[in-house]
Amino acid sequence: MSDDIGFLLGDAARLLRRSFDERARAVGVTRPQWRVLALLKRFDGSTQVSMADMLDVEPITLGRMIDRLQESGLVERRADPKDRRAWRLHLTPLGESRIDALRPTALALFEDALAGLDDNQRTQLESMLDTIRANLTRKPLETAHG
Repeated sequence: MSDDIGFLLGDAARLLRRSFDERARAVGVTRPQWRVLALLKRFDGSTQVSMADMLDVEPITLGRMIDRLQESGLVERRADPKDRRAWRLHLTPLGESRIDALRPTALALFEDALAGLDDNQRTQLESMLDTIRANLTRKPLETAHG
């Protein structure tokens, strides 16, 4: 395996992010905001702490993002009925519509990125990336210290 794989993965991810940023700006959201909205679409009612973990950001960072999304009417915080200290995050109807507006943008970006790959190659690529992600998210093995 060459050292180029890390560069290629990083460069492809960077270019995807840049292209998405340019396209999403026209709809009025940033890529980090889109990530929050998309995760809430899948995991509505998540706590801020669990969302921060899923996004790999500090809870304070997510808190500021949620503040802005709430001010824009895209997300609402609701008190957790089981824990007075926790807030549950929910998409508003406007947040749902923003996701619906961005979905074609995201799909078009993926089509552009995968142009020239047939269905079988796309399936293989997705499977390989899933394997890489699974490999990297496993807990490291505990080593015995003599």
